[in-house]
Amino acid sequence: MPEQEEKNLYFCTHAGENPEKAAMPFVMAIAAMAMDIKATVALQGHGVYLARKGYVDNMMPPGGFPPLKKLLEDFLELGGRLLVCVPCIADRNIDEKEDLIEGAATTAAGVLNIEAMESNAVLMY
Repeated sequence: MPEQEEKNLYFCTHAGENPEKAAMPFVMAIAAMAMDIKATVALQGHGVYLARKGYVDNMMPPGGFPPLKKLLEDFLELGGRLLVCVPCIADRNIDEKEDLIEGAATTAAGVLNIEAMESNAVLMY
């Protein structure tokens, strides 16, 4: 029987209003990838602002962690998967094609439920 790939899903619901909570999913996901665990971060609610071009450039430092800009860059460079909630960006007037950073993919609830069911761990911040 083939070995099952380990993967974790991290939900992020915070952005500039709580930089420390916004950083945690990326800190955890980067650590997971260093352990050869596939990592996906799903941005929902205010968290979707993190995928808006230029947003993380001006965020306050996340208390003891590297700046969000660096965490996000490292996460994507290591092969992390970044999913962004379509209804959440629509509600915030963020255009899917014009406003999102490279590496962000849009998604909705059905896909996220499947991701959660297929993950070894699901963490919410």
